[in-house]
Amino acid sequence: MSDAWTWAVLATIVVAMLAFDLAFFGRGSKEITFRSALTWSAAWATVGVGFVGVVWWLRGGAAAEEYLAGFVIEKSLSIDNLFVFAIIFSYFAVPLAMQRRVIFWGIVGAIVLRGIFIFAGAALLDAFHWMVYAFGGFLVVTAIRMARHSEVEIHPEHNPALRLLRRVMPLTPDYHGDRFFVRSGGKRMATPLVAAFVLVATFDVVFAVDSIPAIFAVTDDTFVVYAANAMSLLGLTALYFLLAGMIQRFRYLSLGLAVVLGFVGIKMLISDVYKISIPLSLGVIVLVLTVAIVWSLRSSREKEGGPPDPVSATSS
Repeated sequence: MSDAWTWAVLATIVVAMLAFDLAFFGRGSKEITFRSALTWSAAWATVGVGFVGVVWWLRGGAAAEEYLAGFVIEKSLSIDNLFVFAIIFSYFAVPLAMQRRVIFWGIVGAIVLRGIFIFAGAALLDAFHWMVYAFGGFLVVTAIRMARHSEVEIHPEHNPALRLLRRVMPLTPDYHGDRFFVRSGGKRMATPLVAAFVLVATFDVVFAVDSIPAIFAVTDDTFVVYAANAMSLLGLTALYFLLAGMIQRFRYLSLGLAVVLGFVGIKMLISDVYKISIPLSLGVIVLVLTVAIVWSLRSSREKEGGPPDPVSATSS
C-alpha cells in the first residue's frame, strides 16, 4: 500500500473522529457528568487501542507493535496536560460548561502543531544520527527535573503568548456564552475563552517537546509517531472531565511519568549498543504507571483515613 494512501486514510479517520467528538460529546453548553465522561473516556481508549488493527492493515505487524507502545507512552504523558488545564481554567475562572470548547480546539491545534514537530524531529534524526543521543539525554534530564519537582507550578500571567495576545487584541472582562470573539462598541474583542485557549495551546507545545522525543525512542516511522500522537489526544476532553475531580489523588503520577521518560531516554542513549524490544518497553511502561496510580490511590485513602469519597457527578 502506498505511503500517500496510508496518510490519506489516517487523516480521514482523525478528521472524522474530531467531527464526531465535537458533534456528540458535551453538546451545547451543558455540564458534562462524571458518568458521561467515564463512558466517553473508555470508548476513546478502546478506539485508540483498537486502532492498532488499522496500523497493522496499513503498515504491518512491526508497525502495529510500535504504535501500541507509542500510544501508551503518549496517552500517559498527555495526562500531565490535565493538571495544567485545571490550573489555567481556575486562573481564568472558566465556567465548567465552557471548558469543553477550549480543550477541543486546543486538541485540534495540538494535532497540527505536533505534526510539524514530528516531521522536523524525523528530519533531524535522519540527517544527524547523533540527535538520538541529544533526544535521549534531554529526556533523562527532563525526567530528573520532573522527579525532583513533582508539584506543577504554572504562572499564566507570565506566559509570553498571553502577553502578546493582550497587546494585539483587547480582551472583554466577562464571558459571552461560549463565544471566542464579540463586537463591543464597534470593536472586535476577544473573550477570556481566547486567552484560555492560547495558554492551553502553548503549554501543549511545551509538553510536546517532551513527548515527541519519547516516542522516537520506540520508532522512527513518522506515520506511527503521528498516529500514536493523534489517537492519544482524541478523547482528552472526556478524560479531563473524568479526572478533574480526582487530579489531586494522583500525587505520584508525575513521579511515574518521570520514570517513564527516564526509561525511554536511556533506551535512546543505548540504542546503538542494545535495542530494548517493543514488548519489553510496553511492559515496563504499563508496570510503572500502574504502580504510580495504585500507590497514589492508596496514599490518598490512607491520608483521608478511609476509602476515597465518590466523585461528584459534575465535579470540576
